[in-house]
Amino acid sequence: MNSSLFTRRHLLARAAGGFGSVALAHLLAETSRAESVQASNPLAPRPVHHPAKAKNVIFLFMSGGVSHMDSFDPKPKLTTNHNQELTVNYFRGKTGEFKMYLKQANFAFQPGGTCQTEISDLFPKVRSMADDLCVIRSMVSDHPAHFNSVLGMHTGSFTFARPSIGSWASYALGTENQNLPSFMVLAPHSPYAGAQNWSSDFLPAYHQGSLIEPGPHPIADIQRAVDPSRQEIELGLLNELNNQFAEQTGADSTLEGRIRSFETAFAMQDAAPEAFDLSQETEATHKLYGLTPGQTTGFGWQCLMARRLVERGVRFVELIDTGSSNNWDHHGDMNEHAKLAQNVDQPIAALLADLKQRGMLDETLVVWTTEFGRAPFNAGPDMGGREHHQFAFSSWLAGGGVKPGMVYGRTDELGEQVVENRVHVHDFHATIMHLLGLDHERVTFRHAGRDYRLTDVHGRVVKEILA
Repeated sequence: MNSSLFTRRHLLARAAGGFGSVALAHLLAETSRAESVQASNPLAPRPVHHPAKAKNVIFLFMSGGVSHMDSFDPKPKLTTNHNQELTVNYFRGKTGEFKMYLKQANFAFQPGGTCQTEISDLFPKVRSMADDLCVIRSMVSDHPAHFNSVLGMHTGSFTFARPSIGSWASYALGTENQNLPSFMVLAPHSPYAGAQNWSSDFLPAYHQGSLIEPGPHPIADIQRAVDPSRQEIELGLLNELNNQFAEQTGADSTLEGRIRSFETAFAMQDAAPEAFDLSQETEATHKLYGLTPGQTTGFGWQCLMARRLVERGVRFVELIDTGSSNNWDHHGDMNEHAKLAQNVDQPIAALLADLKQRGMLDETLVVWTTEFGRAPFNAGPDMGGREHHQFAFSSWLAGGGVKPGMVYGRTDELGEQVVENRVHVHDFHATIMHLLGLDHERVTFRHAGRDYRLTDVHGRVVKEILA
């Protein structure tokens, strides 16, 4: 072929006509084609169903089941009646009659902020931010097993893999930064159910969460190996071949996702190093998050990175705390909760304060949750831990259009059952979607002969907590 007829710009311009090539077109800065590029870009920002209170979400997930009566739901009667015998009809996933013994909380509760919301000594720094929190004490899950409940909290499905809430947000809203993934997950270790928690499943593959592992090189192979001009030519040729193959075989979500992954990776070579460069942050900011300069691990690093990513337009950022190689699943000794809380308490409070100080909290929804709670009783007196309990647990929201400084819902005097304003996981998801400007019943995708949505056929928006 005549080289004069096969210039780099000609090749890339041809490649930019495919369904997955918008990033290349942007890199060429072809402003005259901006409208057509926008129309063909599946990750371009999309209109909302109603005015959105939140533009971005930071989803803080505590893997393992945080005990609600040891953290955000004080139960003084457990202290008064510690070791008292009682009979229950459900324990460890089985029904019947079981003789149990009440267990007091391991941590004292104190009121926080002017709202005087009681939060335990597990989270003194978070307690200092109580005026910004909407604590939900009436959460309910469907399953007593970690795998199922973690999957349910992330996908709305407790039995089968389905798209993650972050993938649904990406699908419905797109992203404001085409040079970074729309959905990013920062986690040192995988939680229960693994990558299914950030999978796009039957949604187009480019809505899948991008896993970032803390460390000196959170994104592997991000540095350029060749000259950018040569890399553009190589990527353009690859893109054209992929698009030709797609034309011959028909639309393929996996292929399209692969095409966009190459494009996003190309764009990230410029955007990601800057985003992950914490040397730009002040010493005061490092100290706020409990970090030392140069540190690239720990929940403080995850929280600071979350702020930087939403600041740069990433739509949905999830931070998973698995407590290094451990998690919050403490059957033997509830004092183990203290070690994990110490790792996350200051960073979470710092994240809230930092977002607020920068004027970002109003448009950023911060979600704190776990998969289920812990039982207020155990099989023997003076046992140190707690068993799984899906019938009641606590979560909280901050910023992004929720009422600050309030408590919603109530459990009974033991923390065993919800007795007021029950919030199922489906309701929780519906409310998050609503704050993003989405009607959860209208965000659907046709798959296997029917329309699917995050909340399946359930879910109500908890309007009482909306600002």
